[in-house]
Amino acid sequence: MPKVGYFLSCEELSPQELLDQAVRAERAGFEALWISDHYHPWNDEQGQSAFVWSMIGAISQVTSLPITTAVTAPIMRIHPAILAQAAATAKVLTKGRFTLGVGTGEALNEHVLGDAWPNTEVRLEMLEEAVEVMRKLWAGGFVTHHGTHFTVEHAQVYTLPEEPVQVYVSAFGPKALEVATRIGDGFVTVQPDADSVAQFKRDAPGKVTQGGYKVCFGTDKDAAVKTAHRLWPNEQIPGEAAQVLYSPKQFEQVSELVTEDMVRENTVCGNDLDEHLEQFRTFADAGFDEVYVSNIGPEWEGFFSFYEKEVLPKVRDAAATGR
Repeated sequence: MPKVGYFLSCEELSPQELLDQAVRAERAGFEALWISDHYHPWNDEQGQSAFVWSMIGAISQVTSLPITTAVTAPIMRIHPAILAQAAATAKVLTKGRFTLGVGTGEALNEHVLGDAWPNTEVRLEMLEEAVEVMRKLWAGGFVTHHGTHFTVEHAQVYTLPEEPVQVYVSAFGPKALEVATRIGDGFVTVQPDADSVAQFKRDAPGKVTQGGYKVCFGTDKDAAVKTAHRLWPNEQIPGEAAQVLYSPKQFEQVSELVTEDMVRENTVCGNDLDEHLEQFRTFADAGFDEVYVSNIGPEWEGFFSFYEKEVLPKVRDAAATGR
């Protein structure tokens, strides 16, 4: 049975709420944290965009849980040399419990400095070179790098952890999965994609796989569906739109096509124990080593109480009995 973690949403939660949820997640029995890295929320209803590196520093002082970014794009908005420094400091602050999850990102966040948004192939090239740059810097000493996409001139990261930062790579589709398998210390996705998990484990044995999803807890299922539809309709947008749309307003326009029935069908809403357990089993059965759950909306205290008393004990009982 996989490790069960909690997914902190920087797009929806204020800095104080992120800290409060991190503390509550540990108390409820969650074993690790994911945290998103966004410049913008997906829509104005979500309404937040805390700087993830400030949050990781703060969280490291109030919990002992491992933290993984899900995910950071080290290709445009922040140069990989700067992210190498940030990630190294994060791993020191967390006493070694930090992992850098990376991906090729979305135009929503990465276009803000005015750069043209590259196609998928170029973004994958940039990601691979960015990881190369960061690993050179984590190895210690001065680094000069004149690559296809990035330049580093006589730079050294002085505050380094005892062991280099591990890099887990997000992947959707065969090209990205090939890159993740080749350069990643682990694999990250938000789909219960058993085939990709199996391929990664076959081609990269011994490396970690992480998956995650959202639910919307509430005692009134219909109200929870409305909350999930109001805050996260973008979860139901298919294809590559999530990578190429530039602004929360554009996501709001496309999200007009998303109905409450679509949310009801695809997101667990309410407090039915069997539905929450079945969603977790979908990811567990796909073969993930770690599974992260995020709660949508304001009923997060109820969510943590429900998972602490009902869901997590059932999950662990199933693991102990092999059911």
